[in-house]
Amino acid sequence: MSDGGWDEISAWRDMRLGESGDLWHRALIDPTVLELVGPVRGLRVLDLACGNGYLSRRFAREGAEVVGIDASAPTLAFARAREAAAPLGIRFEVRDANHLHGIAGGAFDLVVANMALMDIRDAGGSIREVARVLRSSGRFVFSISHPCFDIDSGSVWSVEQAHYDRTIWRKVRSYREEREVSVPWKISETETRYTKSFHRTLSTYSRYLREAGFAIVRLEEPAPLPELLEKSPEGPMIQEVPLHLVIGAVRVEGSEPGRSAGTTSATGPASRTPARSRRGAGRRSGSVRRRRGTGSSRRGSRPGS
Repeated sequence: MSDGGWDEISAWRDMRLGESGDLWHRALIDPTVLELVGPVRGLRVLDLACGNGYLSRRFAREGAEVVGIDASAPTLAFARAREAAAPLGIRFEVRDANHLHGIAGGAFDLVVANMALMDIRDAGGSIREVARVLRSSGRFVFSISHPCFDIDSGSVWSVEQAHYDRTIWRKVRSYREEREVSVPWKISETETRYTKSFHRTLSTYSRYLREAGFAIVRLEEPAPLPELLEKSPEGPMIQEVPLHLVIGAVRVEGSEPGRSAGTTSATGPASRTPARSRRGAGRRSGSVRRRRGTGSSRRGSRPGS
């Protein structure tokens, strides 16, 4: 079912994420996601594109009834193995986010999609399915690579040093060109694997939400915690320019998910600019004048983190 390259890196991702997320999740992305999620005790939660299920387990330990879905069967095998070793009552299912058939409408109070929507070809369809399985006034919290500042090969860091003065720039181009890209993951010193991703504008994500019957109630740009500032050269840069976006939306009472005007996802022609490999699990850590950035703007982290 998974055709985006995730099957091939499932074991590596499980090793990196473990039970608490890698450096970039635990010290940058997840704190803001969890702030928007809030207390989950007693809630029915869908963890969309759950990966190895570390967030699913966190929600279950906090008292939620959790279902985790992912399109990659090898990835879910790791989630199920962890559940079998320490049962928390989580149900993990291999499912495409665009086809949640069999899940009743209004089945969940909360849907969470952590760093996933930009990797789904038909993100608009997935958002409509999220709206369908949420109860009226149910919440949808998701994180993505920042559409404005983390644009595959169309965005880079530039650091200028003049004597004691240091200036950080984030250079961006091709923002309006919605397209499919290949994302490199350097899983070892000698191996690089690629997954598919889709650059979309911020207005496109906003339209998908509106047409599915959602109202945006929170929009946050995560700032690095001390651990990231200490362990990643990109930490101080992200203090100045955010590379991630976290959105909280509510399904508007009385809306009819799935009945709005049709939308088309940004699949565009594949980017012709070669994707860059990098150390660790990083993504889109662009070139830097006089200094090259390292680390990740996605799911990965530097070696040893």
